[in-house]
Amino acid sequence: MTEDQITLVFKALAHTERRRILASLLQKPGQTLFDLCVAPDQPGGARHLSRQTVSQHLDALERAGLLEISWQGRTKIHRFEPGPLREAVQQALVPFL
Repeated sequence: MTEDQITLVFKALAHTERRRILASLLQKPGQTLFDLCVAPDQPGGARHLSRQTVSQHLDALERAGLLEISWQGRTKIHRFEPGPLREAVQQALVPFL
């Protein structure tokens, strides 16, 4: 993993709502954009955010490699992909522990 990729992972995780989206995907894998927008009482769910805002957060998480994307017809299904996070932590943080 390059330094730029590590930076993308940590930048993606720097935003509270992105971490909440990942927490929601951990709790319930395979959610759509709509699912993530209308889950205000779900722990970790994206709260009171527009579809555009959630979509922008999902794009950042996808660019960082933290999402696995599949399609059901025209619907995009999102799942958390922990591999890049694990690798970024291993390379960037473990040496300091």
